[in-house]
Amino acid sequence: MLNIPAAPEIPGARHLHSGKVRDLYELVEGPHAGRLLMVASDRISIFDFVLDSTIPDKGEILTRMSLWWFDQLADLVPHHVLSTDVPAAVAGRAVVCERLEMHPVECVARGYLTGSGLLDYRATGEVCGIALPAGLDDGSRLPEPIFTPATKAELGEHDENVSYDAVVATVGAERAAELRELTLAIYGRAEELARERGIILADTKLEMGSRPDGTTVLGDEVLTPDSSRFWPADDWVPGRAQPSYDKQIVRNWALSPESGWDRASGEAPPPLPPEVVERTRSRYLEAYERLTGERF
Repeated sequence: MLNIPAAPEIPGARHLHSGKVRDLYELVEGPHAGRLLMVASDRISIFDFVLDSTIPDKGEILTRMSLWWFDQLADLVPHHVLSTDVPAAVAGRAVVCERLEMHPVECVARGYLTGSGLLDYRATGEVCGIALPAGLDDGSRLPEPIFTPATKAELGEHDENVSYDAVVATVGAERAAELRELTLAIYGRAEELARERGIILADTKLEMGSRPDGTTVLGDEVLTPDSSRFWPADDWVPGRAQPSYDKQIVRNWALSPESGWDRASGEAPPPLPPEVVERTRSRYLEAYERLTGERF
């Protein structure tokens, strides 16, 4: 179903891979030859479709937000960014980063119950094998944050929640323990910083890899609206879906009668109306400015 546009050519770089939002290149000339160039596009995806419509400045907002968070977390875990000195064609929305051996595990921390965790809880009373108290609802705060890993699915497929034992079987007991400890430490730091700024960090997904010497490094994006659920703290009411700083506006429009789209049709959603594009951009922008205290 994914219809990812062809990645643009960048002088001095060789295209390696494209995901829903990011394009990955190898730099083949200049001071960073041999390093990776990770570019955040303005693409947006819903329900495993990459839309024809884009969200202006989204790639730059995500890149700036990740860089800000990497700085806040630097004493907890090293990150993969080497430089923001990138080709002019992608200035502001790309980083030069080191090559890592990425761990085949999505490192997820949850402090609130929603999404796939809520579905698992309603079915079993557990999330990833962790038993939770009875009576929790959509948006409930958990007694303490939990590590709820997932498998890394192929592009276009859904990640699947797995138990901690499955992580041990995949990466070994020592590495699994380290990933769990780091994930919860990162979530704890970020949740506190966000709360001070009037934002709830409900959950987040992290990507980690290893250097040749075995050092664990935080990679990809970190703590953006594309990888995390951010909710306005003053609007938080358990028992319902929470307003969020992400692409929920786009999902809601696509599922509304106004869009004329039938999700079961197999066809891609239609182009977004300008007002939906602008409202979505505004939500990403508000999240960035409230969290970082910086003007875009």
